[in-house]
Amino acid sequence: MKTEQSLNVLGEKLETCGNSPKTGFYRDGCCNTGPDDLGNHTVCAIVTADFLDYSKAQGNDLSTPRPEFGFPGLKPGDSWCLCAGRWQQAFEANSAPRVKLRATHQRALEACELADLKAHAADLS
Repeated sequence: MKTEQSLNVLGEKLETCGNSPKTGFYRDGCCNTGPDDLGNHTVCAIVTADFLDYSKAQGNDLSTPRPEFGFPGLKPGDSWCLCAGRWQQAFEANSAPRVKLRATHQRALEACELADLKAHAADLS
């Protein structure tokens, strides 16, 4: 597996997003990406019930376990690498979850504005 340079949206080293459940396109706990990640799973979000409902209504049920894919299902409070485009859609629908900027890959900026991500930041003081 070849991943792109692992920098976050702040231009710093990409931090871990979540290990319980193990997230990331490569299931390495980070929002690493590469040419085979066509969904751009680069936004590290802390999912909420509102976002899970929104995503399900859009046809992407993230709360139901799918053991055949090794997916435990998400619950509010879990950290998960979301598709940048889905996060942007949720943002535009006022359903975007909080974001861990230090764990959000710089490639998320292909679909999301840094100002919007910062407005939902969980890790800025």
